[in-house]
Amino acid sequence: MGRGNEGVNLHGSCVALDEDRGLLILGPSGSGKSTLSLTLMAYGARLVSDDRCDLIRRGETVIASAPALLSGMIEARGIGLLSADPLPKARIIGVVDLSEPEEERLPPLQKTALIGVTVPLMRRVEGPQFAPGLIQWLKGGRRA
Repeated sequence: MGRGNEGVNLHGSCVALDEDRGLLILGPSGSGKSTLSLTLMAYGARLVSDDRCDLIRRGETVIASAPALLSGMIEARGIGLLSADPLPKARIIGVVDLSEPEEERLPPLQKTALIGVTVPLMRRVEGPQFAPGLIQWLKGGRRA
């Protein structure tokens, strides 16, 4: 897309530590986007949006928000729709793709493009370190 304020609505979830530290979670239906979001929320992240995200480009920044009908709701499979106090928006600083596992112990820095803006990309990691590692990544980034 261009460099204006074009937007897109996509299948994904978003949590953030604050409005400047958002993580977009992508993957096919049933891949665990809501479950990962709930886990990150248990570690202190806040919900921006579950299931669908509106993304808009502002210069070299991507801002995520929830479609109005989904704001403040997250699905917990087997429990139902839960209420959450959402952040109204967040700047996306990274993407997690749950469609493929990460095979490397110390993977090289990967990137992806969201509506023309390049952001770091991480893949699904099996193990209990995944969610706390993502929280720490949101807090302090990653060393080269």
